[in-house]
Formats: sequence, structure tokens, C-alpha cells
Amino acid sequence: MTALLEIEDLRVDLPVPAGTLRAVRGVSLSIARGETLCVVGESGCGKSLTSLAIMDLLPKRAVRQASRMTLAGEDILGASAARMTDIRGQRMAMIFQEPMTSLNPAYSIGNQLEEALLRHRPVRRAEARDRAVHLLERVGITAAGSRLVQYPHQLSGGLRQRVMIAMALMCGPELIIADEPTTALDVTIQAQILALLAELKRELSMGLLFITHDLGVVSRIADRVAVMYAGEIVETGSVIDVLGNPQHPYTRGLIDCIPQPGVMKRGSRLGTIPGMVPNLAGRLEGCAFFDRCPSRQPQSCRQPIALRRLAAERSYRCILPPSYAAASDRKAVAQ
Repeated sequence: MTALLEIEDLRVDLPVPAGTLRAVRGVSLSIARGETLCVVGESGCGKSLTSLAIMDLLPKRAVRQASRMTLAGEDILGASAARMTDIRGQRMAMIFQEPMTSLNPAYSIGNQLEEALLRHRPVRRAEARDRAVHLLERVGITAAGSRLVQYPHQLSGGLRQRVMIAMALMCGPELIIADEPTTALDVTIQAQILALLAELKRELSMGLLFITHDLGVVSRIADRVAVMYAGEIVETGSVIDVLGNPQHPYTRGLIDCIPQPGVMKRGSRLGTIPGMVPNLAGRLEGCAFFDRCPSRQPQSCRQPIALRRLAAERSYRCILPPSYAAASDRKAVAQ
């Protein structure tokens, strides 16, 4: 399958009073057309900064480096600011986490939707308006024409998120990056948004990079999963492989935190991951999960740990053998 987005060894450094914060450390990933890749992990593990690095929307003081970053074969790492302005919105677009702060409160919904198309395509304002109405209807907003004159504060959270999706689709991009788009929504609206994104992805053959910390969302929408911890990817694979047979202790810890009806005994405690994400300012040696890992080995885990590849799309960053997680699964079920 030909990759739409390819990233190799992406690094993002931020200057801080304590030195250099290595927020993203050697991330490599790819997404094919029509595929959904979910990037999952705790808050602060580098998911959003990875997406902002792809879009070239990092803070001015941030330093972005990579061996390779291409979109449908075009180099977007060395692209000029003017070229990236053309690519953003037209070829790839982003759905931000909080639509109330991402939408401009001083402009109507119609103005903000139309601006995206007018900026990138040689169309008249009437055509842009028709496109905006069509997409608002397509994302499930009723009376779409009347919504164009409204302002963000006049819409509910679910409607604002739908407007953000419509805005991202205005130019028919090849890649959509969705940064936790369902975090602030109730479960009913969340399910509707997830179903909508999945339907649009299939219909338009887009690539979808979906960022979340909710494994329940991952199980519903992902084709493949990349688990991030402390700025680096610690496990990748198909959603069935990663959630059904996790190889990294961090992935296992995340899954153990989820209630499993019919598997867990009534009254039993949910799993927890003790400790905190390590400070990424300065030099970090060995496994970043060392202090929180129940299976750490004092000598081996203090050395650099590369991704262990099990198959073409299956890898994990740990010294434990592949049988470890499967054995843990059998033990958990037996208990």
C-alpha cells in the first residue's frame, strides 16, 4: 500500500530554562490513503506536538528536525513558508482539540468556512458559500444556510466540532489530522462524530491521523495504532494486534486501566500506572518508562533501546521477549 504521509526520525526540541526539552524524539510513522492511524498516549507524551510539526505550526522557538517528511511524495520538511501555506488547508487539514478556542469568535461561521476555499481555489464567494452549506449539511447540521450568519458562541460544542470538520473538508484535502476532536463532547455526540469521520474517510479516500488518549475510541476507529510515551513511539501495529496482544508494558498498563465487563471480577480494582512521565529536559538515557515499569531490569533497561520489529507493521520498544505480553494475557484470563 502506497504511503500518503511518510515521516522518519522526527524530532522537536523546545528551549526551556532548564535546558532543551526534547518533546518529540525520533518519531517515524506512515499513513496510506483511506487508512486511519491512531496515535495514543497520556497527556504530555508529544502527540499534539507531532501533529503540529507535520502541519509546520510549531511555536517559533521550537526546532523541528527529521530525516524525511513527505506528503504524497512531496517534501514538506524543506518546503518554504509560502508553500506550506498553500499545502495547509488544501492538501492536508487539521481538526483542533477545542473548537471554541480554534474558531474565531469575531467572525461568523460562514466567513470562516468560505475563507478556506477562497484562499486556495479560484472561486467566487457565492460558490464558496454553496460549498460551505453543502458541507455543513454533509456533517449533519440542519438548516445549514441559516448557520452561516451565526457566531461560534451561538453553537453547542457538538455543532462547533462539526463546523471544524466541515472547515477541514472545504478544499477536499488528502490528509486530515484530528487532535482529540471528541474530548469535550458527551458520549452520544462523540459516537456521532466518530461515525462521521469514518464515513467521510471511506467516501473521500483520505488518510486520517487521529490523536487521542482514549483506547475506547481507538478500538472503534483505528486501522493501525502507534502508542507514544515520553516523546517517542513505543509500540505500533494493527488495532487488533496492539489492543489484543500488547507487547510493551506501557501499552499493557493503559489497557489494564480500562474496565472489561465479563473479564474482570465484580469489585476488583482497575489497573494503574504508578509515577509520572519523566522530565524530558536534558539527557534521557535508556528506557523512558524505567521508573514506572513493573518488569524493569536495572542494567539492560538503562541502555538505549531500539524498536524491536516483529512484522512489517508490528514493532515495540522493549527488551522483553515477544512472548511476555501473551503470557501476561493468559495469566490475567486465568485469574
